[in-house]
Amino acid sequence: MSTPEPKTCASCGRRVEWRKKWERDWENVRYCSTACRKHGVTDVDRALEHSILSLLDQRGGGKSICPSDAARAVGDRDGSGGGWRDLMEPARRAARRLVAEGRVEITQQGAVVDPSLAKGPIRIRRTR
Repeated sequence: MSTPEPKTCASCGRRVEWRKKWERDWENVRYCSTACRKHGVTDVDRALEHSILSLLDQRGGGKSICPSDAARAVGDRDGSGGGWRDLMEPARRAARRLVAEGRVEITQQGAVVDPSLAKGPIRIRRTR
């Protein structure tokens, strides 16, 4: 028996590799971990996705944004100026989910990278 194709986690956007323990229930697997299952996708996560797409539309074709741009747009709504730092990882998760939908790509040093493997600074741009 061959292993099924990997899926994308509905919460963090990382690749979910097939595991033997999921053999009977692979069709229903949506999350890569218990933490992702507990977190799910919140209203803030959806706001970050919307912010990423809006910022990319404002910048125009071929331009990219940093996840911090989306985090600032969502986190600074209260006017305090510091709430965006806590949204950096959620912004990266939102970008990975958008990659899974085929709407954006994640780059490092101008080259498209696998979002599940990207470490360090990333940029987000519309899919070409």
